[in-house]
Amino acid sequence: MSPEKKQFSSSDAVPIAPSAAVAMTSPITGTSFYSSPHTMSGDALSTRTATPAATAPAASSDVDEISARVAAAAGAGVQMEECWMDMDGANMRYLRAGSGPALILLHGLLGYSFSWRYTMPALAPYATVYAPDMLGAGFSDRVDGLDHSMRATARRVLQFVERLGVSEFDLLGTSHGGAVAMMAAAECVGGDAGLDRAGQGRAGQRLRRLILVAPVNPYSAHGRWLAPFFGSRIGAALFRVALARMTFLYPYWHMRMYGDRKHIPPGTLAGYMAPLAKPGLFEHALSIVRTWTRDLREVEATLPKLANVPTLLMWGGKDSAVYASSAEPLARYWHNSRVVIFPGIGHLPYEECAEEFNRELIEFLTHEKVSG
Repeated sequence: MSPEKKQFSSSDAVPIAPSAAVAMTSPITGTSFYSSPHTMSGDALSTRTATPAATAPAASSDVDEISARVAAAAGAGVQMEECWMDMDGANMRYLRAGSGPALILLHGLLGYSFSWRYTMPALAPYATVYAPDMLGAGFSDRVDGLDHSMRATARRVLQFVERLGVSEFDLLGTSHGGAVAMMAAAECVGGDAGLDRAGQGRAGQRLRRLILVAPVNPYSAHGRWLAPFFGSRIGAALFRVALARMTFLYPYWHMRMYGDRKHIPPGTLAGYMAPLAKPGLFEHALSIVRTWTRDLREVEATLPKLANVPTLLMWGGKDSAVYASSAEPLARYWHNSRVVIFPGIGHLPYEECAEEFNRELIEFLTHEKVSG
């Protein structure tokens, strides 16, 4: 089945970009989020409460419109395609831009393809960039009872790549998506020793390079207890109570992802809250953390298989979600790896220091120095 595609240029966009002002209303809460390049307080957004038009979730047509407009905003001057793929009866959304070797971008927990709005335009001249909303996240379908363990998610990533018709690709994952990327890389690996000389894995898909951005890993103590707590019965109950106050808590949680809140790009909070138009986002997150402890054990057991995969690890020095101190013990598993730490930057370097992040990424993928 051929993926459904829509093409956008920057002229179609709701301007969610560093130099633009934004006005977006949550179709669930009725809260309008405004930002401008001159707003520097809080998370670089001011908010006001509007009268909700309705208390019910947004209609499907409204969700489609929000999805399309956010996709257009991610284009930032390049042609962006919003695509949909059938994944065993569920609709999975992804963005596509550029031309050249395939690069797959995997978002983190509570993120989606919007996370890559500064990465995709920068990489488009060098690669064909695909940014999926994993099932349950972003504007993709929420599927009841779906296995959201890291291994199962990794296998869906490879299924996604196969259905794209891609046989060779580079893989980038951040946070939870970074752990999924490691598991997917292991699925591509042939034998216990890692990639063979040709880089060919037993799944028939050739992984060229791996990029991990603050990936969830067994060596960051913070993540070993916090996520499993929310996956417990008590933690999940507290989380659901907190949902009633999510309009106030989400900005606080989001602000903590940055090393310096003055670096939060305008329109960011509105963009990340847009998928709330589609019910089930937080239940999806809870289903992920339920298997967190077991998943981390699997990741640790998998790491020796990745020794021969050329790998770039990037971290913010002030990451409060996955500690940068875990980069060193993690990097020891690779024969050919490079670690880049961005001083003063938090969990989202692809947003907080996008220019520096993109420069490191392009140089790793092309082996050419980028000026700037």
